[in-house]
Amino acid sequence: MLQIYDTKSRDLAVISTKTPVKIYACGPTVYRDVHLGNLRSFLLPDLLRTALSSAGIDSFVVQNITDVGHMVDDTGIESVDPNQDKMLQQAAAEKVSALDIARKYESKYLADLSALNVQLPDQTPRASETINEMIAVIEKLIYLDFAYQGDDGSVFFSAQKFPSYGAISGNTLDQLKPGHRFEGEIDSNKRFHGDWALWKISDQRRTQLTWDTPWGQGFPGWHIECTAMSLSAFGDQIDIHTGGIDLRFPHHENERAQSNCVSGKEVVNAWVHAEHLLFEGRKMSKSTNNVVLLSDVVSAGISPAAVRLVFLENHYRSQLNLTWETLVAAEQTIRRWSDLVDGAKAINQELKSKISAQLLNNLNTADAVISIRSAEKELAKSPSARADVIATGTDLLKINLAIEPVAISEDAKRLVQARDQARLERDWQQSDSLRDQLISMGYEVNDASSGTMLRRAILPPKI
Repeated sequence: MLQIYDTKSRDLAVISTKTPVKIYACGPTVYRDVHLGNLRSFLLPDLLRTALSSAGIDSFVVQNITDVGHMVDDTGIESVDPNQDKMLQQAAAEKVSALDIARKYESKYLADLSALNVQLPDQTPRASETINEMIAVIEKLIYLDFAYQGDDGSVFFSAQKFPSYGAISGNTLDQLKPGHRFEGEIDSNKRFHGDWALWKISDQRRTQLTWDTPWGQGFPGWHIECTAMSLSAFGDQIDIHTGGIDLRFPHHENERAQSNCVSGKEVVNAWVHAEHLLFEGRKMSKSTNNVVLLSDVVSAGISPAAVRLVFLENHYRSQLNLTWETLVAAEQTIRRWSDLVDGAKAINQELKSKISAQLLNNLNTADAVISIRSAEKELAKSPSARADVIATGTDLLKINLAIEPVAISEDAKRLVQARDQARLERDWQQSDSLRDQLISMGYEVNDASSGTMLRRAILPPKI
């Protein structure tokens, strides 16, 4: 069985082996490219699925796509106008419609997941296509007296009617002072400063992403979106709910309040959060030119498999300081394993069982990677057995060792032929000179029994 740390109980939760295990993952707001910090948290549902699968347990993953209603920047990488919907802001910047922006960045996000060898979610509901479900949930919350309509027509959740608010993050209502940024502003339509908008009435300046409702023309609040989509997918019982650590408050607190009140029960069994990722010791920020995308890493000659490896080398609940140095080291490991795995013939059952147990123990991927490295070292004198453990471990952790063929120019091919001839003639000075020329062209040069082998050079930015 899987044991996973539940942020709410501050303890390990035991996940029932009843299948499929229901996993709801908070997904991206698709107004820009996701960065490596985002991708670390989006890896969580895939790791859970991998752990469960290793024990023969099925799972079903639903991850939302937020394409409306997110008024405050969810990336934490810049200061923004809190009254501006991020989708509309980016649409104006790129001079296209908001839904064009959404589909563009949703597609890029899913491509990034695939590059990291993440199994895509079973369902990816979009907020803009779940409006009717949101309206139904809001109507029920009003009927049950957990929500009310403000003077401007907007609908708010009455936070004081949910006594256990703050159970996930520790931010209880009595600790919050007026002016604390729930939605990026203080709204005079609220009865209590801790209330939040379920539905916002829009004015004629907003021409996209609005819908007619019993309360008037408007758009949903961010938090109600996940409640509606998760309840629609799973009903009133969700085994695991994932997200980044920054979503504990207010998003997951608000979502829990809404879902529990409309369902009349505790909906989520375990709230699971991935810790922050730093890059070169700093928070990702546009102002310091410290936002790194997966495409930036690939452009430096580092594979997505190396990014996945670095993520796995660090426990999901530990803050990760990612650096170009660690990425380069991971890429070198991927290339070494790719070379050594040739000749693998059988699954190493002992290593498979060991890694499965580590994954089922709160996703202990760090120890799982150490297990692969230790087995590789112990079997250094047995190439076939070594290949088996590398293949077994990397397959289980979904680390793709297939190296994409490098594009070799005609000039480079001629230099390779000349270098192979120089080596045949034992002209080492000429061989070294030709190696230097190939390196200057952006290739990594390796000597093999078949001759000169070229790979793309690893070229991280100078910092």
